[in-house]
Amino acid sequence: MAQSSYIATALFLAIIAAATNVSAAGSGAAIDLAAQVRGQGFPCDKPKGAEKNNKASRPNEEVWILTCENASYRMTVVPDMAAKVEKLGKQ
Repeated sequence: MAQSSYIATALFLAIIAAATNVSAAGSGAAIDLAAQVRGQGFPCDKPKGAEKNNKASRPNEEVWILTCENASYRMTVVPDMAAKVEKLGKQ
């Protein structure tokens, strides 16, 4: 009985740790992508989040949706190149 309690606790802690890592990675990506968008001349006040679009992404070409307080962007990011940035919503 005690062993199953330990297993359940370990599983619970593993799930919490994984969820924390995912949200931390998302916020880090948002900060990095917001800096890149601003560097390319687009406004991005207070980045709220970034979500990778796995279906649209390819090797060495990741597609992200960046949400800022004042705008949202679809970004195609290729290493060592400027990102392709498309403003979403009202133009």
